[in-house]
This record gives sequence, structure tokens and C-alpha cells, in this order.
Amino acid sequence: MTSTARKAPWVLARCAQAAIAAAAVADVFRAAAARDHHLRHTDASLHKSGFIFMIFLYLMTLAIVLFLAWLARSRRNAQELSPRASVPSRGWTIGAWFIPVVNFFVPRQFVLDIGSASSASWEQKRDTTLVNLWWVAWITHAVVLVVGGRVAPESMALLVVAEALMIAAAVLLGLVIERITALQSAALDATVPVAPLTQA
Repeated sequence: MTSTARKAPWVLARCAQAAIAAAAVADVFRAAAARDHHLRHTDASLHKSGFIFMIFLYLMTLAIVLFLAWLARSRRNAQELSPRASVPSRGWTIGAWFIPVVNFFVPRQFVLDIGSASSASWEQKRDTTLVNLWWVAWITHAVVLVVGGRVAPESMALLVVAEALMIAAAVLLGLVIERITALQSAALDATVPVAPLTQA
């Protein structure tokens, strides 16, 4: 029998990165169109806002699906590379993102666990900081968006802050995906495949 070496999920990584970037850009246009409609309240602004929102929704849904597919594949690789490491189950890896309150804390730790289990080259200071920066940007974006929408939906300052955080979170997540995938690629390439058994 031969052992087929797993490959790092580069295709999923690239697709997820592209979808995340597209969703982040679409969110900027969505927020601007929503603010414009809030100020004008015309049929044209409503139509424009609704159209851009639908595009954003499709892109964000695609980004979520691709990211979670990449994360699940990375989790499986990490478990294979470090069988004794603390790696979440596949269902919990995905499900934790959709549980209120839990999704503010647990997914970050899962990404850290997958990263550290992917390779001995995971650097506690640099790589953990990268994940933490992404998470802070993402959570802060969500908080500013919710608070700004209720307190001052017409505020250009809050809009700029929220969308700057969204773009920052997208860039940082792209870097997290790149780092973990690269670590897994190097670790999997270094794994010596099992030689085929020969019959005497």
C-alpha cells in the first residue's frame, strides 16, 4: 500500500482570499449606499442601496463558505500533522462561528490551535499577534457597525472607521490564511511518504 500525501489547500486559500477581498470592497460600497439612502430617502437611493446590498450579500456568503471550507481542510491537515495537538472537531470548527456570544471568542482560539498544530515553525509571538490583530479588527468592526447604525447612522466618521476596520480585517485574514497554508505546505512536503510494501 502507498500513502498519498495530503496537499496544503492552496486552491481553497486563494479562492477564499479573493472572495474575502471582494466582499470587503463590496461592503464599503454597501455602507456608502446605505448612508446615502438614509440622508435622501428617494426611490433611486433605495434601489441603489438594495442592489449593492444584494451583491454584498452574495459575495459575503461566498467568502464565508470558502473560508470555512479552507478552515475545515486546514484543521484536517493540522490533525494529521500533529495527532496529539488540541485541534477542534470538524463540526465544532464550523459551528462555533454561528453560536451567539461563543462566536466572539472561540473561533479565534480554533484558528490559533490549527496554526500551532500545523508546523513547529509557528512563531508564538509573530503568528499569534497576526491572528489577534485580525480578530480585534473584525470584532471592532462589528461593534462599530452596530453602535454606529443605532446612534449615528449618518455619521461619516463612524462609516470611515467601520469600513477601514473591515478592510484591515480582510487584509489580515488573507495573511492568516497565507501563513497557515504555507506552514502546512512546508510541513506536508517534508513528510516522508510510506514506501510501498513489496511481496517476497
